[in-house]
Amino acid sequence: MSSNKAIVSSFVEGAPPGELADVVADIKALTISTPSLLSELGPAFQKYNEEQLATVKLPGGSQPVIVSSHSSLGGGRYFDVESSSSFAFDHATQKASSVQSYVLEGAQADLVKSTLKSLSTYVKEHFQNATYGVYPIENDSKIAIIIVANKYSPNNFWNGRWRSLYIFNPTSGALEGSIKVDVHYYEDGNVRLLTTKPVNSSVSSGSGASIAKEISGSEKKYQEELNRSFTSLSEGAFKGLRRQLPVTRQKIEWDKVASYRLGQDIGGGASRR
Repeated sequence: MSSNKAIVSSFVEGAPPGELADVVADIKALTISTPSLLSELGPAFQKYNEEQLATVKLPGGSQPVIVSSHSSLGGGRYFDVESSSSFAFDHATQKASSVQSYVLEGAQADLVKSTLKSLSTYVKEHFQNATYGVYPIENDSKIAIIIVANKYSPNNFWNGRWRSLYIFNPTSGALEGSIKVDVHYYEDGNVRLLTTKPVNSSVSSGSGASIAKEISGSEKKYQEELNRSFTSLSEGAFKGLRRQLPVTRQKIEWDKVASYRLGQDIGGGASRR
């Protein structure tokens, strides 16, 4: 049973963006003889949601908030600085409940709030739809900055997620973290792109505006790297997977395709009667 639990947990932890419910439905179908197994996967669901930076709308709220280990209060509760609230989160259903007031206090409160304000401007300018958060961590000695953007298109058989997580040390000015992109395309096949870009830089002034500016520069650079990589794949490896010309070694003039006569124009020879 323990080996089965480990295997099924790996299914949960490896679920592509926006497809956790589909994976759970498949698990139910595969473990119909042991229905209690799903109820034992709480740790796997929690690990998935916290690592994937799950976003959820609070009851009565208009903007999603982030679920992460950096915003955890323990006991299944999390907090959000922007909305000044804490909430309970069901990792299996990905639903929030029991919203309460939460007022941020501590040595980094002002830096957290100023970073949130500057980050808001950056995110709105560069992301079509994203959720962000800033949290004091490690006994209020550092702050965590998170940006997560989801774009789901199941009708077109693809889903994607951008995750960036940074840890800023006000004492040293060090900004360390990573940018992750996860895209799943599954129409007539199963292709998944998983990338991780480490970030190691420094912020001279240590202000919220300077932190957001450094993040903006790092993410712009990585976006440009991704664009070059996609162009290289399109012109290189992907092109090698298909024949560039028909067997006639001649390109088809698609605007004239209606006038082609099979065996003559496409075949390159005279028609036979």
